[in-house]
Amino acid sequence: MDYTNRKSIADNGLNVAHTSSLDNFSTKDDYSFNLSGRSSFKATLNEPKVDDGHVQQFNTSGSKILGDATNSSVSALEYKSTSGYGLVNAAAGVAKAIGQNTFADVADLGGNNWAADLVKAPEAWAKGYTGQDVVVAVLDTGVDYNHTDLRNNIWTNTKEIVGNGVDDDGNGYIDDARGWNFIDTTNEVLDKNGHGTHVSGTIAGENNGLGVTGIAYGAKIMPLKVLSDSGAGSITSITNGIYYAVNQGANVINLSLGSDFPNSSLASAIEYASKKGVVVVMAAGNNGLPILSYPASYADKWGIAVGAVDRNNNMADFSNQPGISQLAYVTAPGVDIESTLPGDQYGNYSGTSMAAPHVAGVVALMLSANRNLTDSQVRQIITQTAGNSTPSANSSFRVDSLVGQIVADMAENSAKVTTSSFSTSPITESNSINLSLDAISKPETSGQFGNLNISSQFRYYESNLDNNTYNSLSNDQFADLGKMLTQFQKQMDDLRRWFVNI
Repeated sequence: MDYTNRKSIADNGLNVAHTSSLDNFSTKDDYSFNLSGRSSFKATLNEPKVDDGHVQQFNTSGSKILGDATNSSVSALEYKSTSGYGLVNAAAGVAKAIGQNTFADVADLGGNNWAADLVKAPEAWAKGYTGQDVVVAVLDTGVDYNHTDLRNNIWTNTKEIVGNGVDDDGNGYIDDARGWNFIDTTNEVLDKNGHGTHVSGTIAGENNGLGVTGIAYGAKIMPLKVLSDSGAGSITSITNGIYYAVNQGANVINLSLGSDFPNSSLASAIEYASKKGVVVVMAAGNNGLPILSYPASYADKWGIAVGAVDRNNNMADFSNQPGISQLAYVTAPGVDIESTLPGDQYGNYSGTSMAAPHVAGVVALMLSANRNLTDSQVRQIITQTAGNSTPSANSSFRVDSLVGQIVADMAENSAKVTTSSFSTSPITESNSINLSLDAISKPETSGQFGNLNISSQFRYYESNLDNNTYNSLSNDQFADLGKMLTQFQKQMDDLRRWFVNI
């Protein structure tokens, strides 16, 4: 499989220029820029098939001090610039949620369950933890709630009487019996794209001997359509979806979507979820860069960012990496993942979109073992028990070691990064800016849900992005972008200082 070519930041053309026209902005929340992209994937459609087959104590702040942790809710164990805390581990994570070290290994299931084997989900299943009584909201293109492998695991709003045209529960949404469509403002959440259904199968595909088995096959999926049938979304649809999910009782939110720009409204929604005890799991992005997309970048404070690995636990070339920013970043299978597709079909997709639901499933397993865990505690346990999290002689976080790794990565990929590639002038909140990111990749084979031309600031993450161009942003986004670029500039300054000292 051909992954998206890895690009240095210089290759992707980070340019700062003044712009003046703001005529194309309709609302305060929905700033508009165009992302001309192709979502391509290996989509092999198959018919259903038979498969083979005491509580942890935390301090009053909701955290446990680990070494020289710089973030109270994230461990300071081994952290790599390429893979963060490494491969998520359900056996150790769920065990730690109930005060144990880890669960004993069980035999691999094999076949299309290889990804579940890799994250050690069967070890948790063997102990009776399957995600039962946990609700995972999937904010995506919708869900095929009629699919044989999903229909019994779809959340329902028991306070709503279906079809009476009345908002029975008074939540502002009429007849939202199984979620809401924030694109068309209706209660119809059926997926006509395939992406949201694929994500949902990875999380909670039924353990019924057919097709695929989800990581948390006892959990319920709350379908929330925040992306159109072509995979496009907006700040308003996504933030409204987050608030809905939290207020309607979701325990976990999966965001297999994103853009390259921050947004304060989106950040506030994720913070709201965190404060309400809801864990937000976010795809890292598919630019192959040592910097995360948004909202995954908010994992420095809330939720969990997820990168993609293959079946051999090698980082996928397309996966964004954490770089020198320490945040709650782990990895999960995201290459050639088989899961559910609309119409009782199955197919194989690749992308960090496919990695995130594996972690959302693991979080659901943890919460089925201990429903009292907060977002901060889940973040800590997930990172503390992940693949790279083995204490070393010096367990403190060291920026210089991460810079060294980045330098090595740059050398390995023949990336040419020079001081002249980056602007060193101060960036203030009053600046108008225009960013252009061009990532050219080779097409992959596609099936029924083939190539999509997308025009929006948010989209889902599969393995290839072509010619991503972002145009003018509205006034309320300048401050957010200024902050992002200031942080980015600081990181580049740190890199330059380390280059001098190497």
